Amino acid sequence: MRAHRRVATALRELGVETVFGLMGEGNMRPLIDFAGLGGSVVAATTEGAAVSMADGYARVGRRLGVASVTHGPGATNALTALTEAVRARTPLLLLTGDTPPREDHLQRFDLRGLAALAGAGYVRVGAAADAAADVARATRRAATESRPVLLDLPVPLQRLDVADGPPLRPPSPLRPGAPGEEELDRALGILAGARRPVILAGRGALDARDEIVALAHCVGAPLGTTLLGKGLFAGEPLDLGVIGTLASGRALETVQAADCLLVLGAGLNRYTSVDGALLEGRAVVQVDRDPARISAAAEVGLVADVRRTAASMREQLIAAGQEPATAHRGDLAALLAAEAAGPVASADGPDTLDPRTVMRWLDRVLPADRVVVTDTGRFVSAPWRLLSVRSPADFAHTCNFASIGLGLGTALGAAVAARRATVAVVGDGGGVMNLVELATAVRLGLPLLVVVCNDGAYGMEYRHLRAEDDDPSPARCVWPDFAAVARALGARAATVRTRADLEALDGRVAALGSDGAGPLLVDVRCDPDVDPDADPAEPAGPA
Repeated sequence: MRAHRRVATALRELGVETVFGLMGEGNMRPLIDFAGLGGSVVAATTEGAAVSMADGYARVGRRLGVASVTHGPGATNALTALTEAVRARTPLLLLTGDTPPREDHLQRFDLRGLAALAGAGYVRVGAAADAAADVARATRRAATESRPVLLDLPVPLQRLDVADGPPLRPPSPLRPGAPGEEELDRALGILAGARRPVILAGRGALDARDEIVALAHCVGAPLGTTLLGKGLFAGEPLDLGVIGTLASGRALETVQAADCLLVLGAGLNRYTSVDGALLEGRAVVQVDRDPARISAAAEVGLVADVRRTAASMREQLIAAGQEPATAHRGDLAALLAAEAAGPVASADGPDTLDPRTVMRWLDRVLPADRVVVTDTGRFVSAPWRLLSVRSPADFAHTCNFASIGLGLGTALGAAVAARRATVAVVGDGGGVMNLVELATAVRLGLPLLVVVCNDGAYGMEYRHLRAEDDDPSPARCVWPDFAAVARALGARAATVRTRADLEALDGRVAALGSDGAGPLLVDVRCDPDVDPDADPAEPAGPA
């Protein structure tokens, strides 16, 4: 067979079911072959969106994401989305192919250099006979290194004949390690002596929920998460929610009173640690399978599997007669429940809505098993705080590279993976960048709700100008009518300005994913002078 078909065959043998792509000379043959072999090719409108789709598919589907673009401008158009996926540590394969080796080829570009610039891995197929082995090597690297790998299949090589070798087998999952005895003993000594321990878990603890909850009951520890661990302990009475700059008042107070912080499968970046303030004055024990993620602030760092470590800790503490700590407030569960049920501060205008109002409404109306994806922008704290999910696997954001415009594509891939109600919360500036991809969602019939927080401005820049007592009007923008554009692309759409407008959408939003009606866009008109992070009683900025 031809080398391009051997690559497509190798992908199918390795268990790849879906490829997100945009066809060009450098990748059209493998894409056609992949579809012919029973795989699903989701055609994107832009190369960046194709990579974002694969990114969202991998994050929510918890499997390898695969995207394919052509060489030259196809690859450069995908650079921002590829960088986001690198920083999100997404296992992703980006299939492209180098141009014919001519100096006058208009689309020539250094693919190896592009991959290095983004921080992605790079595998070049150097000989047609090695095509299948190189596909396997690239996918294995993407999985084990938790990052995208660019697979370069040069165009001249694609048409060469190769022998049909034995079928490839999907790689076996890595067996996580057990904690070292000496480090485990030190960690247990700290936990056993803690009077007010708190457990902080991240997305790396996704498969260890039951073991962590059992350990928390054993030591008497409230449970909190990073943003990427959002929803992990939903339903637990002592669930503190997201810890760090997004924490509720009660959660922040509880962590500040702790004498021990057990960090499981979570990073301790500046947002989670509040620039290190939540780590000072308390013992930190951290467990992660990646040694690079162990913080210098950790008194004990265990490079080990979170699930096995949590189970081992509990077993040994019970065997030693450990009693739960009792120094936390006895009414903490009741206080947390009251805080969660309390009113949400918002500042709606006569014809505008505060994003906090909208997110609380969505949290009430959307199907409980929804997937939530956010773009980045000044609106994000509202969905991060107020729009809940049942599991961290149902949440993704595109803030790792802080680029607006990636949220819609990522949500499309997430919806393909989940095949259930998916909501994308985007700003107007970021939303308009890839609004055309709604046509892809329509074509696929995806159960997608796109919520545009439309303040008619580049919101962060508007806020910065106001904070510096400058005229913010240069950051104002005039957009096309989002609802009209969405309808032109085949989607359902509505514009909302008041709570009554929201309530009128209850039925359509509640039925998302069960009515088979496809995507719905809601254009929410917001006031750029309302800061969703501020108390409405306080002025948003200089008058």
